[in-house]
Amino acid sequence: MLRELAIRNFAIIDEMRVSFQKGLTVLSGETGAGKSIIIGAVNLLLGERAHADMIRSNEDSAVVEASFAIGEMGSLKDRLHEAGYSQGDELVIRRVVSRSGRNRIYINGNLATLAMLTEIGESLVNICGQHEHQVILNADSHIDILDEYGELLPLRKEYEELYEVVRCCEEQIGALRKQERQRAEREDYLRFVLGEIDQANLQIDEEASLMRERQILDNSQRLGEYVEKANDGLYGRSGSVLEELRNAVTLIREIRKIDGSLQIPEQDLDDVYYRIEDWTLTLREYAKKLVFDPQRAEAVRDRLEWIGRLKRKYGGSLKDILDRRSETAEELNGLLSIDDEIKEVQRVYSEKEGELLSKALVLSERRREVSLRLKEAVEGEIGRLRMEAAGFEVRFAMRILNGDEKPSFTTKGIDSLEFYLATNPGEDMKPLNRIASGGELSRIILSLKKVLAKAGSVGTIVFDEVDSGIGGATAEMVGQVLKDVAANHQVLCITHLPQIACFADHHYRVSKLLSSQRATTSIEILSDRDRIEEIARMLGGIDVTEKTRDHAREMLVASQGSAGAT
Repeated sequence: MLRELAIRNFAIIDEMRVSFQKGLTVLSGETGAGKSIIIGAVNLLLGERAHADMIRSNEDSAVVEASFAIGEMGSLKDRLHEAGYSQGDELVIRRVVSRSGRNRIYINGNLATLAMLTEIGESLVNICGQHEHQVILNADSHIDILDEYGELLPLRKEYEELYEVVRCCEEQIGALRKQERQRAEREDYLRFVLGEIDQANLQIDEEASLMRERQILDNSQRLGEYVEKANDGLYGRSGSVLEELRNAVTLIREIRKIDGSLQIPEQDLDDVYYRIEDWTLTLREYAKKLVFDPQRAEAVRDRLEWIGRLKRKYGGSLKDILDRRSETAEELNGLLSIDDEIKEVQRVYSEKEGELLSKALVLSERRREVSLRLKEAVEGEIGRLRMEAAGFEVRFAMRILNGDEKPSFTTKGIDSLEFYLATNPGEDMKPLNRIASGGELSRIILSLKKVLAKAGSVGTIVFDEVDSGIGGATAEMVGQVLKDVAANHQVLCITHLPQIACFADHHYRVSKLLSSQRATTSIEILSDRDRIEEIARMLGGIDVTEKTRDHAREMLVASQGSAGAT
């Protein structure tokens, strides 16, 4: 239930704060006073797109905020909890529209998305205006209306889950069939890839080893020269390092015989000598291995070139090539098992399609039962609104697939249905959207709303322009119906008709004032005396006479008595 609404700098509203209560609340006022602007602000809180032109002239931003009592709305509270919002019996929504484009949405003080706001708004308020007329007149929405009225949505959800399984099976079979048609060509390609990689017999560290070997082979002559020069300098020629070192060692020993304080141990001298001698032996052995083999060099270059080609085709490294080999083998095994996969998916498809058909038939049968209850309820309501001879029914057709007897499944079942109406005796039933009279249309939609309101879970219903095309006794009956709807839901109604306004539990007057050459909208709750004046104005226009006031009093007394009788 909507408890409080606060609006600032929205359209021609400067600042407004209004509290609402249970029952039927009427908003009246002169044309252009701003009644629909208030409904527009509520729409913004339900997820309507925000635009900069909603902001009052010469202001940077507009703010709309509302608090709702949700203590008895368990499913909504669960949804808020799942979304991470604080729990409680009060829900506060705040919407900020900025000229800079930095629009913000807050739910219980936390930032929220437009999608989340829209989802929550569906459970809070239903606005029945021109848009609602369009929804009810749209034949595609009739199946949803019927299912909600008959509380068939849980059964339909079960059907939808099965439908999704069957649809996924169909997609899988289609994809597998396509793979099957392309299998031969793909299989040849995969076998070629495997053969080419396997033929190379790659080793993970092979490339680095080959590159080192190629470097040695390409530089073998230079390496030989370096070895010869190094060996000659260390040992081979007169005056070599070893020869000079031997002479130095002899001299140092002579020094130590004369002066033992020289801190050069003989062991260290021997170690240096023998280490250099070992180096010369190592160089000799290394030189024996430096044999240039042109055939081996060519083989190494060919191998590296082969690896390079494979890298360019299948990956940037040997690991990538070997990974590609594993993926190719896996895909090839998958292709070879397509027939088995198709058989398994077809088995599941046949099983689930049978379950889907059974569920669809149960859903269809339940809908036909519910349609009879809806027919009786709607005809009873439209009869009260001075359309006693009108008839209503739900017409069904089963969706057929390509002219076959096999039904065509959709997300909503196998039924195609539409609401039909005959407004006068002897007339044929016609689709609801072919009703020409605006007054008849308003009454039909109001009747549907009253019937559906008992089944709906929304807390607040707003009726905008419900009095279009009606007047007199019919308007009085519409007021009575609105009063009845308000027994189950909080109802807000914008009206120009006194016959409807007099049924209100709470009556607000919306006015437009001029201040400093600017228009602004205000709203005030009317006392019993003020209500008489407002209803008299609605009856008599600008010049209100005492006779008009008496008539207004009589209407108020009669409406309260009528409401009490029901």
